[in-house]
Order: sequence, then C-alpha cells, then structure tokens
Amino acid sequence: MDLFATAWPWYVAGPIIGLMVPTLLLLTGKAFGISSSLKHTCAATLPTKAEYFQYDWRASGLWNLVFVAGILVGGVIAVQVLGGGGPTGISDATQTDLRALGLVDFSGLVPPELFSWSSLTTPAGFVAIVIGGFLVGFGARYAGGCTSGHAIMGLASLQLPSLIAVIGFFIGGLTTTYFLLPLIL
Repeated sequence: MDLFATAWPWYVAGPIIGLMVPTLLLLTGKAFGISSSLKHTCAATLPTKAEYFQYDWRASGLWNLVFVAGILVGGVIAVQVLGGGGPTGISDATQTDLRALGLVDFSGLVPPELFSWSSLTTPAGFVAIVIGGFLVGFGARYAGGCTSGHAIMGLASLQLPSLIAVIGFFIGGLTTTYFLLPLIL
C-alpha cells in the first residue's frame, strides 16, 4: 500500500504517463484527453437540438466518460483509503510570494481565499471561479483540448497546433501570475 500512498518521483510517473499516450493510440486509436468528456456528457444528458451535440456520443465518447469516472474513483480512493489529500507541497519561496498577495492559508489543494463558496461573493473569488472557469472551459473547447490534452497527447504526436497551444498556456499562466493576480487580490 505504501507504493500507492506516497508520491512517485517524476522520473517514474512521467514516463508512465508518457507511455500511456502511444499505448492508448496504438491499441485503440483514441487520443488522450479529458476536456472532451464535457461535450460527451452534454450530448448524453441535455435535451437539446443543438447541432454541436447531435452525434453518437456512445461510439465516440463513452470510453472517455469511463476514463473520467475512473479518475474520480481513483481520487476518492487516494484520499479516503490511502490517506491522501493533505497539504500541498509548496516551496517556501512560492509561499512568500503568495503571502505578499494576501494568500495565507496553504492547508488545502487551492487557496480558500480564492476558491471557496464564501469567496464566490467577493470580486476576487468571482473573477477566479466564474470568469476564470468560463475562460478555461471555453478555451479548452475552442482550442480542441485542454492543457493536458495538448501538452501530453499533442506534443507526443508532434502536433504543431498543440505546441502553439502549450506556448499560449505558458504565456497565459505567466501573464496571470505576474500581472492579473496582483490586480485582483
């Protein structure tokens, strides 16, 4: 059980994730990705006539929904059975920078000053949760995939659009970190 209760070093976990991508592609012809599961969920559940959701979601997306369900079940097992879910390892330098912005609680996975039900009614929380969430969701669908899909699958299959998307993700992350976050906090 200790094997699954502790974090694996990057040189073990990284190659395993990296090998999963070509294995999935070679064995099933499926591209690794998570964000398309939202489209499949909407196609399966929404009573709409929108052309975007009119396709055979079982044939093209059922495996993806099962994959996402497996991630959720794995997360519950990791926290409830293996004792995960403790404080996130944040470097002292990053904690110092975040304290300078007014974020002081590092007990969870995300700062509760920005990501909690009570922060939703604050301007900073609204921007981070509602506007940020919309932009991430819209951007993932508009770009044809999210950060993990483009960075793991797209770069592994040498896709130029994925390289451009990943460069855009880094530019967006740096811009948010150094310019937008200090403005909204």
